[in-house]
Amino acid sequence: MFESYEKTLADLKDASHLRSVSNFERKEGKYIYVNGQKLLNLSSNNYLNFADNQDITREFLKDTDCKYTFGSASARLLTGTLPIYKELENLISSLFGTGKTLIFNSGYHANVGINSTIAGSGDVIFSDKLNHASIIDGMQLSKGKFFRYKHNDIENLETLLKRERTNFKNAVIVSESVFSMDGDIADLKKLVELKKKYNCILVIDEAHAFGVFGKKGLGVSEELGIINDVDLIVGTFGKAIGSMGAFATGNDVLINYLINKARSFIFSTSLPPVNIAFTKWIIEKKLPYTYEKRMNMLSLGKKMGSESHIVPYIVGENDKTVKLSEILFQNGYFTLPIRPPTVPSGTSRLRLSLTADITEEDLIKLNEILQYR
Repeated sequence: MFESYEKTLADLKDASHLRSVSNFERKEGKYIYVNGQKLLNLSSNNYLNFADNQDITREFLKDTDCKYTFGSASARLLTGTLPIYKELENLISSLFGTGKTLIFNSGYHANVGINSTIAGSGDVIFSDKLNHASIIDGMQLSKGKFFRYKHNDIENLETLLKRERTNFKNAVIVSESVFSMDGDIADLKKLVELKKKYNCILVIDEAHAFGVFGKKGLGVSEELGIINDVDLIVGTFGKAIGSMGAFATGNDVLINYLINKARSFIFSTSLPPVNIAFTKWIIEKKLPYTYEKRMNMLSLGKKMGSESHIVPYIVGENDKTVKLSEILFQNGYFTLPIRPPTVPSGTSRLRLSLTADITEEDLIKLNEILQYR
């Protein structure tokens, strides 16, 4: 009965492609403990080291008198909305200066919900080729048509817009700001120009930029001063903020449309109030004091050849990538191999994910190993 599944798993193993769930002992700041070994964690999205921080957790519980529950027991449109949810949404809208904000359970929920909903029959989406899987999955669930333009290729995008835009009613351009596997940054100003020129809706996923870029930590859109030119900005709370969940903020008509049409929002039990409260507390009480740390982290990433705090080291073959990961493990570095379908075939890599407490000195041995590979 399960022969075909067993064969698929065996084929994945033979191709150095098989995944498994790891067992970690604990995480402590920039370190992770595996099999009794203390390793510098270079595979985390905990960019500001708020997650797994016992001191932060204790301070939050003290400040809030532990008054928030650990379960919501309902979807938002039933009984799953308490005042703290609206307070967080209003806070995000206030920070961005946008019309309205909607909380989703995760970045995946947000991107699937938005991209499966915003383009209906007779509409079209133009998506960067290397956009996150959640964006791709959302487009595939959409009743609209979609085209994937070459990565960060504005000329290719405009060629598609010239050829296809007039064939559809509504058109959407969607891109990440900081790309999760390459660490490069989209030309958001050019995307704004094309959005205006071809009468499109612009959606920017700031998942890896929210909490990192910009004076207030709002992302690349803030840094470039183009927030008001973006129709929907997506951000997550599970990375730099160290909590859980995501949001979409922007045009109030689009947010109201998502409330009524996005199935990933409508049919999901809402996040626990304690997580919502923690997110709001971090954004209000901690994020405003992280600017210098964030800039140092980005500076280190640039010294390593990236445009951001995500530094890709492309190896190519799966087996060689796995082997290099093991060598780094033996030398005190935890960095997981990234393989297809997460990245294109032939571009397996190590994704070095910097966090705010990592220093240049921490990476000396790593750089020596990579230099002679």
